[in-house]
Amino acid sequence: MQNKIFSWDKYNQNPIVGILRGLNTEEVLQLIPSYIKSGFYTIEITMNSPEVAQTIATLAKEYPELNVGAGTVCTIQDLTKALEAGSQFIVTPIIDEEVIKHCVANKIPIFPGAYTPSEIYKAWSLGASAVKVFPATQLGIQYIKDVLAPLNEIKLLPTGGVSVDNIKSFFEAGAVGAGMASSLFDKKMIREGNYTDLEKHFAKMKNEIKDFIKE
Repeated sequence: MQNKIFSWDKYNQNPIVGILRGLNTEEVLQLIPSYIKSGFYTIEITMNSPEVAQTIATLAKEYPELNVGAGTVCTIQDLTKALEAGSQFIVTPIIDEEVIKHCVANKIPIFPGAYTPSEIYKAWSLGASAVKVFPATQLGIQYIKDVLAPLNEIKLLPTGGVSVDNIKSFFEAGAVGAGMASSLFDKKMIREGNYTDLEKHFAKMKNEIKDFIKE
């Protein structure tokens, strides 16, 4: 089966990558309608989730409007499993040259994780679509500014520690997107099945970056 092509148009309509970790397929499917309804189009399922291949395959088939990708891809074996399931983009927490080069050669968007300026530059030079600055919690907004001063051609996607309180500042600092897990997918709301409040929470997050959305 040919994987669907990642839509940069959809990504640019809302450059937040929602990260789901540890949920099974049924749990993921319950919250995706609220996610899409709120104007979110890019979803990452981490490889250390139960039923990851089934979840990715189901989402890719049932929600053609979504960009469905795999996260926590650390090896070529992970990559193969993710692509066979139908992943349209790949996210890694680390730099694995083999994984990055395979994605670049096959025109699959890849967001590798990097921390230091040298790692960020290396990931970018290998062909990363954007570099996931991880964990952004420890580094903060000023770090994004400082890195982009000399390396202003590089696209940065801070992940870890991005919240409704600081997401706008990350974009103002020059980030082209953000990866968000628990700060986007409120565990209490999901556990209680409170999708009305979850949609309000999603809308609030998107509204914070409305000036940076290219529609």
